[in-house]
Amino acid sequence: MFLSGLNVSVMTRRVVRGPLVIAVAAVIGLGALPVAPSYAQGTKIGFVSTERILRDSKPAKAAQAKIEAEFKKRNQDLQKLSDDLRAQAQKLDKDAPVLSEADRIKRQRQLQDMDSELQRKRREFQEDFNRRRNEEFSAIVEKADAAIKKIAQQQNYDLIIQDAVTVSPRVDITDQVIKALGS
Repeated sequence: MFLSGLNVSVMTRRVVRGPLVIAVAAVIGLGALPVAPSYAQGTKIGFVSTERILRDSKPAKAAQAKIEAEFKKRNQDLQKLSDDLRAQAQKLDKDAPVLSEADRIKRQRQLQDMDSELQRKRREFQEDFNRRRNEEFSAIVEKADAAIKKIAQQQNYDLIIQDAVTVSPRVDITDQVIKALGS
């Protein structure tokens, strides 16, 4: 009865890696049996929000600050290029009535080249930023997984689910994991 409220497709898609996948298969299999409710009542299930861990834990906040500091100069350079492009576009608009057709076309091409360059640099920046963020956060996820496994062993959890659609606060152990990561 307890498992009937869970979305099985979400549960199987977002389960903690490793041996717990087998536990999910067993729990799902038990759900098909008529005697499943008696077994399911003895099953201790927990939930962890990866999103909250990557947003609220001390290591995540430190990683975010580190990444922002690393990319601050590049971000400022992009902002300067954007401002320069905007200023050049305004200057062209202002000067257009007095420019010859050839000069106007030449400056429009320069603006297009500047815009293309800016867009290319923004894409590179975003790709580099995302790559760096993924590097930092994958280490945090590994530490969180270790903390989750430790909590599961210490508190005798049979199953810990990550990132479900809906979860009762009484099975949410995210705060425990965040606390474990902060020490």
